[in-house]
Amino acid sequence: MATTARVRVRYAETDQMGVVYYANYLVWFELGRVEFLRGLGYDYSRLENEDGCILPVVEARCRYRAPARYDDRIAIEAWPMALRGSVLKFGYRILRESDDSSTGDATLLAEGETVHVVCDRELKRCALPEAVAARMRAAMAEHDAGA
Repeated sequence: MATTARVRVRYAETDQMGVVYYANYLVWFELGRVEFLRGLGYDYSRLENEDGCILPVVEARCRYRAPARYDDRIAIEAWPMALRGSVLKFGYRILRESDDSSTGDATLLAEGETVHVVCDRELKRCALPEAVAARMRAAMAEHDAGA
């Protein structure tokens, strides 16, 4: 199961050439990840405040396929790819959506992954709460079945 978040490219996200600055794709990955968790019924703040878990990024990859520009409609797809012990990996696709909603056309702009280590507030490895881990595993199975 993937979650899709949508944004419009803001002028402040572009560089002097009118193209989205490369680091903004990582910000969009985070937006997708947060919305994915919210879609599971488990938002990030609850994970941090109630369960004492944080998910620091320990690795990030982004492959750029086409440029995004000011005012483009962007779809951010995010899904869990792996959960092993305290290591969690997410996948992402960033797409430009057509302004003509009747076509459903989308252009792949970027794709990537982030790897996280589940930690407590002292940055010591810990397990995800079982309720979240179970939902993650179910979402991975659903995404794999649809792939």
